Amino acid sequence: MPRTAATESFKFNHTMIRIKDPKLSLPFYMDTLGMDLVSEQNMGDFTLYFLAYSHDGIASLPAEQKKMARFNREGILELTHNHGTESDPNFQGYASGNAEPGRGFGHIAITVSNIEEACARFESLGVPFKKRLTDGKMRHIAFILDPDGYWVEVVPQALSL
Repeated sequence: MPRTAATESFKFNHTMIRIKDPKLSLPFYMDTLGMDLVSEQNMGDFTLYFLAYSHDGIASLPAEQKKMARFNREGILELTHNHGTESDPNFQGYASGNAEPGRGFGHIAITVSNIEEACARFESLGVPFKKRLTDGKMRHIAFILDPDGYWVEVVPQALSL
């Protein structure tokens, strides 16, 4: 169905996942996956981290402009840290969505220009894999795991299914 005047300005802005420890998750998303921190907002008992790839130059904007721009673009990942989870010995972690209980959410995905090189880099960094390129029937994609066990699909930029 074609977009109508009522929906022509709509964009898929972001998705949110909860994290246990930003000291583990932020380096994974920023250093391992190369995302930029668009903004960070401490809300008292939790903190929101908005990350994205800066293909549009958002990373070079001053902090206040980045914060305002985060809702006017697509492809944002929001990480929500509920304070105290990182040091709570009884905290069981969050459901990744790929196992019971809580099956539902599956994964986020990134595209890469060379999937073999990207997977070799992830391997050298000690990133855990859920599925390597050599596993299963779909040998053109991989799945890595973030520090909370969420699946991150790694897909080549040119993929034909």
